[in-house]
Amino acid sequence: MSTSTNRDREAADRALSYPEPPASSLWHRHGPQQARPRPLTPAQQRRNRELLAQAQHSPRSRSTKPAA
Repeated sequence: MSTSTNRDREAADRALSYPEPPASSLWHRHGPQQARPRPLTPAQQRRNRELLAQAQHSPRSRSTKPAA
């Protein structure tokens, strides 16, 4: 077995020997204070529909390179 494989295994063992820290309490939402998202107004819904239709029907460039 090569020394690089041993070194990799030792590094992995060392990383696994420490427990993962607990998740932040800010990541969790509890109870009834969980706010529901505000519903969209009819004007917002109409604008979203128009933007979606425009995006679906407009051609996209196939190149990711900037135009020179």
